[in-house]
Amino acid sequence: MKRDRPGRARQLRSDQVEQLIAGYRSGATVYELGDRFGVERRTVSTILHRHGVPMRRRGLSPDQVDDAIHLYNLGWSLARVGDHLGVNHTTVLNKLRERGIPTRDTHGRPRVEAGGPR
Repeated sequence: MKRDRPGRARQLRSDQVEQLIAGYRSGATVYELGDRFGVERRTVSTILHRHGVPMRRRGLSPDQVDDAIHLYNLGWSLARVGDHLGVNHTTVLNKLRERGIPTRDTHGRPRVEAGGPR
């Protein structure tokens, strides 16, 4: 998609904003709506906040965290696990860390935590 100017978010028309809000209220995630309307997830959140739409906190259930750990241990990337579960890769990373699961860097090597042995 071609952007108007670098660094400038695409502006949605008022009818698109109404469709976006309706989509969110009917259960679509901010990620799905971002893809559908060609905007960043943060832009979707900003629009919803601006229009006073209460936000859902999705997160992951304990069973989903178990599933995430299983898939990650099979070699799936954080991004792939996140896409599968409908959350951001950072959410997956945080949940794995909470459970004490060792994580890999982007090259598949064990991640060295800041301040840890090198």
